[in-house]
Amino acid sequence: MNRIVLLAPLALAACGNPTQPTPAETTAATSPAPAVITPAPAASAAAPAPAATAKLERDYLGKWVGVEGMFLNVTQRTGGGVTLEMQWDLDHKGTFPGSVTAEGLRFTRDGTDEIAVPSDGDATGLKWLAGKKDCLTVKPGEGYCRG
Repeated sequence: MNRIVLLAPLALAACGNPTQPTPAETTAATSPAPAVITPAPAASAAAPAPAATAKLERDYLGKWVGVEGMFLNVTQRTGGGVTLEMQWDLDHKGTFPGSVTAEGLRFTRDGTDEIAVPSDGDATGLKWLAGKKDCLTVKPGEGYCRG
């Protein structure tokens, strides 16, 4: 009789209950659905919109003064664009072709693309230009202002 009692639970387990989920079904029912990863949209390659305060080519023409003898002289170039004659530090002086874009005055100096952005004197980072209103900043520590 002991044998029948011991085998009864095994026989019942083997028969299974059609209303009871199997362990695999239980795991699938309680596990969250796999996450769906959606790639981020690609960055827009569109050009930036022109700034509402973008300067025109004629607004850049003329002499801009920096500090300690530095200057930027912008003249109109025959055939379009501008020419920049500049002394940008105590040891470097040169003349470069440039163009006026919505962002500012673009030019290449010593193999590096640069842009002189319209700003005020405070943005130049140069205390001698602080408080000026009509300026161009190439990078921190390099800027030029009018008057």
